[in-house]
Amino acid sequence: MTDVRDLLDRVSAPDGDGRPIHDPATGEVIGNAPEATVAELDAAIARARAAQPAWEALGHEARSAALNAAADAVDARAEELARLLSREQGKPLNGPNARFEVGACSAWLRTNAALRLEPEVLVDDGETHAELHYRAVGVVGAIGPWNWPLMIAVWQLAPALRMGNTVVVKPSEYTPLSVLALVDVLNEALPADALIAVSGGRDVGARLASHPDIDKVMFTGSTATGRRIIESSAGNLARLTLELGGNDAGIVLPGTDATAIAQDLFWGAFINTGQTCAALKRLYVHDSVYDEVVEALAEVAKATPMGNGLDEDNVLGPLQNRQQFDIVNRLVEDAKTHGARIVTGGSPATELGELFYPITLVADIADGVALVDEEQFGPALPIIRYTDVEDAIASANRLDVGLGGSVWGPDRDEARRIAARIESGTVWINSHGGVHPMIPFGGVKGSGYGVEFGVEGLKAVAVPRVING
Repeated sequence: MTDVRDLLDRVSAPDGDGRPIHDPATGEVIGNAPEATVAELDAAIARARAAQPAWEALGHEARSAALNAAADAVDARAEELARLLSREQGKPLNGPNARFEVGACSAWLRTNAALRLEPEVLVDDGETHAELHYRAVGVVGAIGPWNWPLMIAVWQLAPALRMGNTVVVKPSEYTPLSVLALVDVLNEALPADALIAVSGGRDVGARLASHPDIDKVMFTGSTATGRRIIESSAGNLARLTLELGGNDAGIVLPGTDATAIAQDLFWGAFINTGQTCAALKRLYVHDSVYDEVVEALAEVAKATPMGNGLDEDNVLGPLQNRQQFDIVNRLVEDAKTHGARIVTGGSPATELGELFYPITLVADIADGVALVDEEQFGPALPIIRYTDVEDAIASANRLDVGLGGSVWGPDRDEARRIAARIESGTVWINSHGGVHPMIPFGGVKGSGYGVEFGVEGLKAVAVPRVING
């Protein structure tokens, strides 16, 4: 078995210092997270500010080479990173989980290394020649979540570094060790202070968002925290990219083959045990195929193993923390009081561990019930019956969130027509939640603003400059 002790020793606070971090599957303490002060954050930002001009001056080719070297470093320590991630976050090694996430880190690094953001000629009419160029913003503050801590950190830092910014990363208080380890590995290939990670509490996060030397804030997390970041950034006028909460709706059309879509539906909802911003969280199914879809999903759920992530057979893990476990449990219990039918799961899986909750399919439920209206962010899926597709579209659009959505059906043209009416940043056809490093991704309404990925993602961490003459 690969030992993660070397990585832990490099990033953990000494015994007796810092804050203990527990394995959500077993409760075991795996290391101690350093707890930086606001003064230490200020010093880190000052170092990043001092390093930024030289990093930008290296030019695109040199920065691209550095990102590729950083991807090589991740690949060399991939198994150690995956095992540390599994122990800290709880997600299994296999399936679309820890090894998958580490692989996505190197893939996003390499894609950003290869991207080109060329100057654009705006006007060239013989009298006026105007070009649009992009340069670095300066220092980027990246505040990440606990559900995909490594992958989302790279989503933030890779384009920022590519454009010549330096980056200060503040990981989630729940999953700091794996992010600190990732940054330590990346820094084997990057110049000093181009990338700095600072682990700390909410006071550190608040200071990062409001610091006068932070030029851009990238945040992935809850809508409530996103609103506070907007308020905090008013003083420094930092640019913002906010990827906030979602309550993604899926619509299954009549004529759909339930068996054919069951696996993709299941993983659209339950990737990372449902702890994904753009997971499928409300499923509207036409009455003509409702029972078949519920039954097909139940069969997949029963065949999908859950347990300790270090067990190679498991592909579903625990909830990462007690707060999220309590939210899922509360919403399922509330659904029961409203007469909903529990098809699978429905109560904590205490035989597996304190924070395990089984895949819970909840049928015969309606809009207005908390499990439908609130983001559960866990392994419980409400399945709502409809008879008129217009009602399903209205239901999908009724909440003040809009990260993702999906339409499922045999007629792709019809699905696209319906997708065009869904109020979300992305609408998938016959799939849900898949992202690609070249396809922009972001939300609308309460799910935030700004986009990541591809050329548009590079523009989001850059300042446009027009050269006219």
